[in-house]
Amino acid sequence: MSLNENLEKLSNTCGVTGREEDVRKLMIKLMKPYVDEIAVDKLENVIAVKKGKPGSPKVMIAAHMDEVGLMIKTITKEGFLQFAKMGGIDDRILLAQKVIVNTQKGPLQGIIGAKPPHIQKEEERKKIVTYDRLFIDIGAENLKDANKMGVKIGDPVSFDVQYAKISKDIVTGKAFDDRVGCAIMIETLKQMGNTDCTLCAVGTVQEEVGLRGAATATFGIDPDVGIALDVTVAGDVPGVRDFDTSVKMGKGPVLTVADSGLITHPKVLRILMDAAEESKIAYQLETGLPGSTDAARISLTRQGVPSGTVSVATRYIHSPAGMLSLKDAENSAKLTAATIQQIQKHF
Repeated sequence: MSLNENLEKLSNTCGVTGREEDVRKLMIKLMKPYVDEIAVDKLENVIAVKKGKPGSPKVMIAAHMDEVGLMIKTITKEGFLQFAKMGGIDDRILLAQKVIVNTQKGPLQGIIGAKPPHIQKEEERKKIVTYDRLFIDIGAENLKDANKMGVKIGDPVSFDVQYAKISKDIVTGKAFDDRVGCAIMIETLKQMGNTDCTLCAVGTVQEEVGLRGAATATFGIDPDVGIALDVTVAGDVPGVRDFDTSVKMGKGPVLTVADSGLITHPKVLRILMDAAEESKIAYQLETGLPGSTDAARISLTRQGVPSGTVSVATRYIHSPAGMLSLKDAENSAKLTAATIQQIQKHF
């Protein structure tokens, strides 16, 4: 299948942070034809291995399987569901969103509601409605009815958004952070061919709540080099200054120079740039963003792992629907594959 087809399947699958089971099953199915073995570790990262020559570098590429979402916190006696946020979500985007409550009995559709503006006081209408004043309405008559429908405290809630191709190159969908990294990782495995390096392709868990899966997976793998595949904020929308971020959708893969958790190892950054230039892939450099990726945790594991990040500039991340360029994703896979071939010459 193409990267576009894989991304559609991955985007439409629910995998709220800490509840990545369905994404992991899909990842195993999609990676299996291109690797020698696949395992799931104790924290439930999925680790696919393409074996190289003994004594050659071991390269870990990582993309996190989880997405930001919600989790049921309480159920009122009237049958409304109150929730906690899982990962960084702006309260302003929650009101009136369609969601899916993923219960053991199956998915339930719902709408995030609040006190109607028609009966709010003037000062109330001027304020952001915070998540603790919101609720999910699944049409239940009361608490007993909600329980009959299968809702339990702790059920994960994802946004009800379907993947769509809106032009030849531009797509929208849920959970591009970081299902596009997962799709790029699969595409990289498809393109690799023979390499001396042993390649460990890892779908990590719980990135959105502290890069947790990357820590345990890296400790077990003990790689020589790490590359995180992720998204970054596209700065080509109104109100964003170049100083805030200068990277743009459709202008090529983004290479992190430094972020809040990682200063990219200079040797790794040089190899990434050389691989891009030799492959004639346009790329962008980024520094100074407050967020970080799995590479931050990979780089600090055991005695340290030289690491870097290849990202796709994506609009509206950490919201119900993102937007990105398929060409950027495809070129990110080409660049990652070319970089791995270069690593065997330098490590």
